[in-house]
Amino acid sequence: MGGVLLGNTRGEKGFRVQRKGRTLTGTQQPLPTGEHLRICPRGYTCCTSEMEEKLANRSRAELETALLDSGRTLQTALAAQLQSFDDHFQHLLNESERALQDAFPSAFGELYAQSAKAFRDLYAELRLYYRGADLHLEETLAEFWARLLERLFRQLRPQLLLPDDYLDCLGKQADALRPFGEAPRELRMRATRAFVAARAFVQGLGVAGDVVRKVAQVPLGPECTRAVMKLAYCAHCLGVPGARPCPDYCRNVLKGCLANQADLDAEWRNLLDSMVLITDKFWGPSGAESVIGNVHLWLAEAINALQDNKDILTAKVIQGCGNPKVNPQGSGPEEKWHQGKLVLQEKAPTGTLEKLVTEAKVQLRDAQDFWISLPSMLCSEKVAMSSASDDRCWNGMAKGRYLPEVMGDGLANQINNPEVEVDITKPDMTVRQQIMQLKVMTNRLRGAYSGNDVDFQDASDDSSGSGSGDSCPDDLCDRRVSKKSPGSRTTLTHALPGLSEREGQKTSAGSCPQPRASLLLLLLPLVLSAPRPTWR
Repeated sequence: MGGVLLGNTRGEKGFRVQRKGRTLTGTQQPLPTGEHLRICPRGYTCCTSEMEEKLANRSRAELETALLDSGRTLQTALAAQLQSFDDHFQHLLNESERALQDAFPSAFGELYAQSAKAFRDLYAELRLYYRGADLHLEETLAEFWARLLERLFRQLRPQLLLPDDYLDCLGKQADALRPFGEAPRELRMRATRAFVAARAFVQGLGVAGDVVRKVAQVPLGPECTRAVMKLAYCAHCLGVPGARPCPDYCRNVLKGCLANQADLDAEWRNLLDSMVLITDKFWGPSGAESVIGNVHLWLAEAINALQDNKDILTAKVIQGCGNPKVNPQGSGPEEKWHQGKLVLQEKAPTGTLEKLVTEAKVQLRDAQDFWISLPSMLCSEKVAMSSASDDRCWNGMAKGRYLPEVMGDGLANQINNPEVEVDITKPDMTVRQQIMQLKVMTNRLRGAYSGNDVDFQDASDDSSGSGSGDSCPDDLCDRRVSKKSPGSRTTLTHALPGLSEREGQKTSAGSCPQPRASLLLLLLPLVLSAPRPTWR
């Protein structure tokens, strides 16, 4: 890390300090006593005030660059994991929609053709929900079944006039009549758990990467700048350029400089632990692997049940809602739509998700101590540190042994830091905001583990939120759900990074998602704006 002292150049009044091919030139005559220095210890010096100031600014910039560089590898890994999981989950859903489009027209004929939009709308809303749209999944499914029942009952009895009030009556009785058999309940119970778990996990990857990006850009304070200057360059100003920083001295400087970042540790660990835990919900009958790629199986089962129960259903509807008027322009009910049953087999897992989860668990566990390990890692990898604490290393004042003990991690433990004056009563607000984001996302993951979709606005209160659990809300079970178009509620309240509402609406089985550069483009400004690391 240290520079190379060149000394006084003949015929010049200034002095130069060269470091890796770059030279800083002072224009003032240095004073042997060093009384003009504001950071380095007083004594014989070859540095002017101007040189000291420039070296202080450079040392701060070099440490900030080293921090950006340290976070960049983790950011890239998290972004790659996010893209891999996102592509896989969307592939499963698109394959399910494609299987429906391939099998339903020939099996159900007009019964499917006249209701095809309802199926497309369902997949569009499932896709939007997964991407972070402000949708309630149970309500979305309830609305789908209500719309589908109205369409199919009209096709079942085209010779009857069915005004809105009659369909209202039909909707109110649907829960008791169970026209689609057990399929709606099974899909609701399994899909809510599968989609909630998948969405929360991918969002967790996005939040983790975003926290690293934002915290890596937190500027260093003036006291840190002074301490890093003493660590990096004061030995050269005092004429001992060969003295490398003592290991414990370096750790104390960086523990003081990165005290706020270390306070992320507890909530960072909670987030990563919760992400590892939620992957258990990817397996089994209600797991993402079994459910997301097989939504069409429950839809086929539902139409099969409707065909089997059509006569009993019609009789019970007439009994409960009365005899509707005859439609003089209606056609016969049977031949046009009944094509027989559709029996589909569940697609076996390919092993892709299992491989992704195994890799993600390793990376998440390796990243758990990222924040508290930064000082030691930077001292070991970026600072040209002495190999041991002995009487030949630079201790901040002279060449000799470093005696103070190493401070603990976090802001509160820096109250007696001998190298950096840290005001423990004034935490960095950017870091505090990211700690809150970690808490919010952890709460969402814990809710998702129990099958509940905890809204972000409720997460900070540790409430369970209006989740997608196993019970049917009263306002959905006791009345016919109002019809809403899939595009009427698509605000991405906690969207996946790199995705927009327009992208969510465009993605379909007919247009499978390609690997998106947008996820990695989030990191591009950070990469381009950061200068090359100059430490070591």
